[in-house]
Amino acid sequence: MEPLELVVYSDFLCPWCYCAALRLERVEASFGGAVALDWRAFLLRPRPRGDRDLERFRAYTRSWLRVAEEEPGAHFQVWQGDAGPPSHSVPAQLAAKAAQSLGGEAGRQMRWRLFRAYFAENRDISDPQTLFALWLELGLPEAEFDRCEDPALLRAVLSEHDEALGHGATGVPAARLSDSDFALVGAQPEATYRRWLERALAEGRPGA
Repeated sequence: MEPLELVVYSDFLCPWCYCAALRLERVEASFGGAVALDWRAFLLRPRPRGDRDLERFRAYTRSWLRVAEEEPGAHFQVWQGDAGPPSHSVPAQLAAKAAQSLGGEAGRQMRWRLFRAYFAENRDISDPQTLFALWLELGLPEAEFDRCEDPALLRAVLSEHDEALGHGATGVPAARLSDSDFALVGAQPEATYRRWLERALAEGRPGA
């Protein structure tokens, strides 16, 4: 029997997406294979920004501490050092897609590595050198990093972003059942996600 698929739109520059990713992965595990997450791209910063004021950005990152209070499993640090701020969302999304193309586990590892590098280690995940370093830290094949330059992956990222907007996901995180046009926006409590999925499974939704 195919698992019930939950499509999740997420951006690696969003602290609430980090929280939701932790919650959703725990929820997925609790269903013992009956639910599968399909991670898709959303671009909070779709284009490079010229105004990269580091001190203003550093002040903004203090707001991450409030997010941390909502999810103990997420690790946040107010921005330290002189790296960044990140210019836009696309580079990290391409790195995640490139890793995913090597296999599901590689994609999962890269997803968590990007969140941790940005929020806990204060590394600029829009910088190609930083992304290459993360790639090597995960032990992924060095030569395969060139997959990040694949135009097909960029088209996929942009298409997923447009798809999310088409389903009414004007912000992230957002999730929807694969057979539904309704997108639930915001980092919901685990209990909310679980009740939603339990109801869908009980209704015998496609894939359930």
